[in-house]
Amino acid sequence: MAGVSLQCGDCGVLLKSVEEAQQHAELTNHSNFSESTEAVLNLVCASCAKPCRSKTESDLHTKRTGHNEFVDKTLESAKPIALEVSKDVDMLDAADATASADQTEEMVVPEVNQEFLENLESMGFSKAKATRALHYSGNSSLEVATEWIVEHENDSNVDEMPLVPISSKSEASKPSLTPEEIKIKAQELKERARKKKEEEEKRMEREREKERIRVGKELLEAKRIEEDNERKRIMALRKAEKEEEKRAREKIRQKLEEDKAERRRKLGLPAEDPKPTKPAAPVEEKKPMLPIRPATKTEQMRECLRSLKQAHKDNDQQVKTAFNTLLTYIKNVATKPDEEKFRKIRLSNATFQERVGKLVGGINFLELCGFEKIDNGEFLFLPRDKIDIPVLHSAGNELNSAINNPFFGVL
Repeated sequence: MAGVSLQCGDCGVLLKSVEEAQQHAELTNHSNFSESTEAVLNLVCASCAKPCRSKTESDLHTKRTGHNEFVDKTLESAKPIALEVSKDVDMLDAADATASADQTEEMVVPEVNQEFLENLESMGFSKAKATRALHYSGNSSLEVATEWIVEHENDSNVDEMPLVPISSKSEASKPSLTPEEIKIKAQELKERARKKKEEEEKRMEREREKERIRVGKELLEAKRIEEDNERKRIMALRKAEKEEEKRAREKIRQKLEEDKAERRRKLGLPAEDPKPTKPAAPVEEKKPMLPIRPATKTEQMRECLRSLKQAHKDNDQQVKTAFNTLLTYIKNVATKPDEEKFRKIRLSNATFQERVGKLVGGINFLELCGFEKIDNGEFLFLPRDKIDIPVLHSAGNELNSAINNPFFGVL
């Protein structure tokens, strides 16, 4: 039986003529074609007479229009293939040879089905793109042309008008789509574009969600580290405060023992024997005339600041302002001892009285640092030759401790 179609050896598609094989080769770069006795399928819709060249195309037509009755006219339309070259000759080479022989032939715009062209233009496609789609899709149907546009929308020459030799112009006279089919096709294209956009938006949303989760984890970890550091700092401050309180109680106990011993001495009573409460740690017997160790200046400063905070414990801001003001006075004298303006304070100054003067222990602290009252108590003055830098440093350390320790003077 003579061949009635050409089959592409690369993809298996059946083509009705040499021209279709050439067009297929141009579109796909496939070059392995052979003659086949299998005819190209031709299913004609019984309702609208639309031809379909494959089962897939007929199913698509049924889905769009609801027409499900088709007449198989494959054998009626099958015609022997007229080949000018041998069966085994590569069809692409034959096309190239024909093009070489007709180099001088005039190139013109191919003729396409005008109704198809108008329908595609009404969908929003340019004339050049619609003409190219109809020409390279075989001018078979509006659906095939539309699918060709979707598949080749990224081609660099998709908007260029196609040109063919004048001898290869073909006529397209197949029935056009109904207005209903045109609307369905346009709606399908819009739906496809919408779904593609939705998928892209979903992908971007997933990426943004991943980024939000990552940033949230980093913030939670940073917050946890900050809370751990704050907890450790508070524990250290509480430990320091307990140790300070323990030392203060020990000093008070020692002072009471010394006062008691002094009273017994004045009354002429013998020294009290130590209580045998801790036999494992014998305590040396105190001598009656043992001199009492006076409190150091640093201890006096600390006690002065503690008294100030206790006396004004209901106003933390006022106490903090007083400590910062005293620290400023001490720092100025320690860094610039030669400037008299930093070593002389007018007691009647309203700012000084508001911040330090009227508070219990404020002036006493400055006197412990070396300041003296002069001019009948009008000024506090620290002579240049009486500046004791170690004492000023101790005063600054005590003030810093009182400012930064939230438990200072609480117990």
